[in-house]
Amino acid sequence: MTNKKEQKKKKISFPHMGTISYAWAAALRIIGCEPYVEPYTSKKSLSLGTKHAPEAICLPYKLILGNFIEAIEGGTDYVAMITSPGCCRLGEYGKCIENALHDLGYETKYLELQLYDGIKGMYNFLKEASGKNNPFLFGRAILIAILKVFMLDKLETQLSYYRAREIHHGDAEKHYLKSLKYIDAHDTISGLKKAKKQVDEEMKKVEINPNKEVLYVDITGEIYVVNDEFSNQSIEKELGRMGVQVRRSLTVSSFLKDAIIPKIFRKGETHLQRADRLAKPYLMRDIGGDALECVSDVAYANERGIDGIIHISPFTCMPEIMSQNIFPSMRENCEIPILPLIMDEQTGRAGYITRIEAFVDLMRRRKRKRQMNAKKQNETKEEQSINN
Repeated sequence: MTNKKEQKKKKISFPHMGTISYAWAAALRIIGCEPYVEPYTSKKSLSLGTKHAPEAICLPYKLILGNFIEAIEGGTDYVAMITSPGCCRLGEYGKCIENALHDLGYETKYLELQLYDGIKGMYNFLKEASGKNNPFLFGRAILIAILKVFMLDKLETQLSYYRAREIHHGDAEKHYLKSLKYIDAHDTISGLKKAKKQVDEEMKKVEINPNKEVLYVDITGEIYVVNDEFSNQSIEKELGRMGVQVRRSLTVSSFLKDAIIPKIFRKGETHLQRADRLAKPYLMRDIGGDALECVSDVAYANERGIDGIIHISPFTCMPEIMSQNIFPSMRENCEIPILPLIMDEQTGRAGYITRIEAFVDLMRRRKRKRQMNAKKQNETKEEQSINN
């Protein structure tokens, strides 16, 4: 009996945020723990979190609290959350959630991953989670988790490309879900190389119309609602249905480049470096959350000449409220259309979709007008060259 108890694997649960659970699960399996992946965030998660959270607190807090309650009731031994310095969810909400769970009578242990401590923070988390001190094992777990994050974000980019051009609605989603299984099935470097080939082959099976007129949109905002399908009400799926290819400005991989990846291994400009460069004319200092990045994302989208940008934020999120108030002052230099969307548990789907459809119509009309003007300018130049 004692041996069995000692050999029992610790069940550890992370909250959902997009596909990040696949990366955490791999790291936990490698160090000998059992990842407890609760059902994906749902109305039940939201209901549980809203019931036990302060009324004015933001949507990500409520959903994470709901995820943890579901995981605890499902039998997890530990709940774990990323945290970091600062005045946002990552800085304060971890302890708030830990206290809320204790107030509800749950004895489940709480773990924190100090992400901005870089590799050291991840190492310390794995050490506490496993009860071991094995540098080789932890190094392998960290490497595999990071590789999976980058693979998963690349897969999301592929999905957006194919979804906007697919001939049969839902085809891209079907092959995407198969591709997720390939990535989840491997926890070694050789296995992930195999999975990469499988994913590329799988996504190429989607029948597309390569000549379809597609709009290009960036999505920015608070990192949780940008990446979490439930909290943003599947906005990328809806935009894809309307023939829009989406690029997320805030991804988990871009976050890791700034927080975890050593400078000597970084390729090109990171998101934070670009934020420092492009946001300065409008916002001189970091005010918390993702505000600095959001302001720079608008300037970057305008710089690339894409069709529009959507800014998604949770209700009551002060950094995002401040960034939204900076957008009007950017119009002199940035002509790009911006759609601000504020999310909470009261957001109605019908009105939400109507706003997105209207924004897509606006971008399409604007794009055609610009194309017509460019065509007229070219014709005028040709006439002038003939006359000369």
